[in-house]
Amino acid sequence: MHETKDQNFWNTVIFSDESKFNISDSDGREKVWRKVNSEVDPQNMTGTVKHGGGSIMVWGCMAASGVGNLVLIDRIMDKTIYLNILKDNLKQSALKLGLERSFVFQQDNDPKHTAHVVREWLLYNTPKQLKPPPQSPDLNDIEHL
Repeated sequence: MHETKDQNFWNTVIFSDESKFNISDSDGREKVWRKVNSEVDPQNMTGTVKHGGGSIMVWGCMAASGVGNLVLIDRIMDKTIYLNILKDNLKQSALKLGLERSFVFQQDNDPKHTAHVVREWLLYNTPKQLKPPPQSPDLNDIEHL
């Protein structure tokens, strides 16, 4: 649907998402390849941190002209917290990116992004939105940032 859009269109899109960064290691299991009977060699071992080591969650946005605000999230994000982040940061970021007059807002289909209160606020505050298809792969450009 969007593959025929020209560069001028893409220059007006603000991509947004949130991401979790672990301070010490992955949340999941780590798999490694090693030679048989070498699991206790120092080069095959990694240190551990008790109680997970911590993580930080952030929301951010970007456009062709640069990056917008970066928001630290200190608790589990729900639709209310997400809405407050948008209210406090989206228009400010658009101004910072030189897109205050007209921009297209992009976000994924996360349930907090599609909550009624969020959709209603976006309808009145960012009338142009780039809608991802349902069950879409996470192809948002901001994932690479």
